Amino acid sequence: MADIIEMPKLSDTMTVGTLIKWLKKEGDAVTSGDMLAEVETDKATMELECFFEGTLVKIFVEEGAEVELGAALCAVGEPGEKVEAPAAAETAQTPPPATAPEPPPLPTAATPPPVPSAPAEPGKRIKISPLAKKLAAEKGIDPSRITGTGTGGRIVRADVLDAEKNGVGGGMSGSGYMTKGPIQEDKVVKVSNMRATIARRLVESKTQLPHFYVDMEVDAGPLMALRAQLNEGLKDEGIKLSVNDFIMKAAAEALRKVPAVNCSWEGNQVRHHSRAHVSFAVAIDDGLITPVIFDAHVKSVFDIGPEAKTLAKAAKAMKLQPNQFTGGTFCVSNMGMMGVNSFKAIINPPNAAILAVGTTVEKPVVVNGQITVGQRMNLTLSCDHRVVDGAVGAQFLGELRGLIEKPALLLV
Repeated sequence: MADIIEMPKLSDTMTVGTLIKWLKKEGDAVTSGDMLAEVETDKATMELECFFEGTLVKIFVEEGAEVELGAALCAVGEPGEKVEAPAAAETAQTPPPATAPEPPPLPTAATPPPVPSAPAEPGKRIKISPLAKKLAAEKGIDPSRITGTGTGGRIVRADVLDAEKNGVGGGMSGSGYMTKGPIQEDKVVKVSNMRATIARRLVESKTQLPHFYVDMEVDAGPLMALRAQLNEGLKDEGIKLSVNDFIMKAAAEALRKVPAVNCSWEGNQVRHHSRAHVSFAVAIDDGLITPVIFDAHVKSVFDIGPEAKTLAKAAKAMKLQPNQFTGGTFCVSNMGMMGVNSFKAIINPPNAAILAVGTTVEKPVVVNGQITVGQRMNLTLSCDHRVVDGAVGAQFLGELRGLIEKPALLLV
């Protein structure tokens, strides 16, 4: 008798999953441990593992279908075995076909006709790297009209540059400014499970948590100097520490000094966390996700750096497991690498606070009565006022500033 594989619960908040792609086809021999399909949850795209040996005799769900938990996905049995779709499989809902886009405007003398490119199938998720996505947006290029050459058809930076060069996907000549065409195609796109969950959680956080903000400018010069010195000494070992690695370590140590920030609101009680599990925001194709550095308070910056790099790489490849992005007690969101001076982040429940990190800016500062060139960084702490009071938030930022301005303390 064939074994039925059902939609599993792949995250703590998952209620449905989208079957993105089958990795096996009917008739293939499979064994325990094989990956059968890619499933998009509300937090990541994960692989569906097979726990049986035999032949994939029947697939009940088409690619792109949204499937409820417990619904049948496929059956593994003996070669040639006939299997009927269980009733649970009826919960799979194939999304309606996308409305055909309006035809592009006829070319004019001022706008030469674009070179045709293989467009993405209607309703199909576009695989594109974050860098390529950003570059395409800057150049006004529609990624759905680009053919990806990366792994699994993923669109990479070189594909976007080729599209611009060949006039594909709405690419614009020159800087891309002051052109005559539309900025993008008029269309309605169904949001992914992840984007829907992000939207719901952000609304809940912003409307249910009484946010207040504390910001502080810190001297980033000593940290930048120490980082450069360490990276120079470690380059032969293939280790490169980021500013964010130091910030996360500093945040963990500041939580040790001001543990009232390392807490969570639980209705009529406040949970105090004995360990600092510091998460950090990573931008991915359809939103962001927060991998966690567990026990950051007992790890060195040399431990945190490689671990964060590995987690970020897995996050961008949509390969994080649920236990890698849940359980954080404090979050760091850094937009400094994008040139953002300062911003206010929305708290990631059940955390009581989140730290927003801006870029390091060279500016004139007064030191000992003299004007000199300094390097300054802006830090903004968003706090849940039910848990953290203003004085506590200010105390935390003060401890954080002390560690950043004397970064040698982070190496102890």
